[in-house]
Amino acid sequence: MIRGILIDYGGTIDTNGKHWANVIWEAYVNAEVAIDKAQFMEAYAYGEKALAINPIIQPEHTFYDVLRLKLRQQFNFLGIPATLDQKIEEIASICMDLVKETIALAKPTLSMLSATYPMVLVSNFYGNIHAVLADLGILGYFTDIVESAVVGIRKPDPGIYRLGVERIGLKAEECVVIGDSYKKDIVSGKTVGCKTIWIDVEGFEEDLLGAGTGAADIQITDFAQVPASILALNSIQTSS
Repeated sequence: MIRGILIDYGGTIDTNGKHWANVIWEAYVNAEVAIDKAQFMEAYAYGEKALAINPIIQPEHTFYDVLRLKLRQQFNFLGIPATLDQKIEEIASICMDLVKETIALAKPTLSMLSATYPMVLVSNFYGNIHAVLADLGILGYFTDIVESAVVGIRKPDPGIYRLGVERIGLKAEECVVIGDSYKKDIVSGKTVGCKTIWIDVEGFEEDLLGAGTGAADIQITDFAQVPASILALNSIQTSS
C-alpha cells in the first residue's frame, strides 16, 4: 500500500507537466524576441548549466528572482543587447503569471495529499527552494525537502530518491514518486523500488530518447488526477 509521497517540484507542481524549456520558449515568442527555437535551446542549456555550477542564486531568492537570473544568462549567451533588458521583465512576468495560476489550481490537491500522506519534495534546485515554496504559499504541505544543491546529488541519479525514502521513513515500496520527467523522476524512482506516477503532458523530448515508458505505473495528464491515481495503485496492490 502507498503510505508516503515523494514529489518533484519544477515542471510538476508549478507548470502541471509542462517542461520549463517549453514554458520559457513560449514566453519568448509572446514577448516577440527575434530568435529561433534552436538558438533558444542552446541558450536554455547554457543558462541551466551556469546556474547549477555558479553561486548566482542565493537562498533568499524567490522564483521570480530565479526567472530573471536565468533569463539574464540566456540573454548573455544570445548576445541580446542591454537595450532589450525590458524583455527580461516581460518574459519573467509571463512565466510568473503561469506559475501563480497553476499553483492556485494545485493547492487543493496538495492540501488533500498532505492531509493523508507524509509528502517529501525531491527537487533539482539551486539552494533556495524553501524561499520559493514559502513565497508561493505551499511550503507547509511538505514534511521534508531533498534539494539537489543542498544534498549534492542531482537527478537522474537515483541516490536523491534514496535520500527521499530515508527522509520519509518508509520502505521504498510504500512510496510513490510523482514527477513530469520520465528519466529524472520515473526511472530514478522505479530504480530505488518506488511506485511511480508520471505526469505526461508536454515534456522534454530528449528525456524520452531510447527510454520507453515502462517504468511508469500510472500516466496522467493533470496534477489533479494524482489522488485518484494513488487510490488506483492501492487497489491494484490489494487485489494482487
